[in-house]
Amino acid sequence: MLAIGALLGSALIAVPVAAHATTAPAPTAETAAAAAVGLDDPAKKEIAMKIVSSAENSSLDWKAQYKYVEDIDDGRGYTAGIIGFCSGTGDMLDLVEYYTQIKPGNVLARYLPALRKVDGSDSHAGLDPNFTKDWAKAAQDADFRKAQDRERDRVYFNPSVNQGKADGIGVLGQFMYYDAIVMHGDGADSTSFRNIRKRALSKAKPPSQGGNETAYLNAFLDARVWAMKQEEAHSDTSRVDTAQRVFLRKGNLNLNTPLDWKVYGDSFHIG
Repeated sequence: MLAIGALLGSALIAVPVAAHATTAPAPTAETAAAAAVGLDDPAKKEIAMKIVSSAENSSLDWKAQYKYVEDIDDGRGYTAGIIGFCSGTGDMLDLVEYYTQIKPGNVLARYLPALRKVDGSDSHAGLDPNFTKDWAKAAQDADFRKAQDRERDRVYFNPSVNQGKADGIGVLGQFMYYDAIVMHGDGADSTSFRNIRKRALSKAKPPSQGGNETAYLNAFLDARVWAMKQEEAHSDTSRVDTAQRVFLRKGNLNLNTPLDWKVYGDSFHIG
């Protein structure tokens, strides 16, 4: 960024003063729409966190979920925190390792050997009986909450938003990517985010390839529903059918409020 700034700075210095007489045309509604914010805009990101929390925790209060931890019997061991870090999928291990780097001797550091052993399984070996209590205790620490934010962004949020922008899709599409990577991860298996996207690309082109955004997003949601139905724990597709598909049918590609949706039969609203 510094190098770019330096180049821009030198370019500006090199332009004759007279050149400033030819100003750019005033922005129009069309150009403003073309420069629409992405899901990484703070207000849009807040909406994204609330919608995901409605599905993951039946609540819009996503900040209350730092302390959340339970085994939801999906074969992934303990699920915990603001994004559902799992003891069986490696992301919980990465989180606790990072937390221990920035805060050695924290209350969860003692569980690192056990988390390494249970990775890839649904086992609680070495975690019970006090892991859930200690997770809740750790969640009172601002450093642990920041660590959760950091890992959420590094592993899930930033990659999905960046891919969405590369595909030329707007805020709603970027959210669809984010919700998919949260649930399915981005591994090599057929139901992972990258392969859901690959399945969608076989049916429709994204805007970056000259395709229609709505048609592509419908293809992505079709592929997402297929992936969800491959696993009993994810077979309820209401987070797509009565939430994301509703926004898409309304043409709300920028995920503008107000928003009304349902997940697992519960109704939610953001004004």
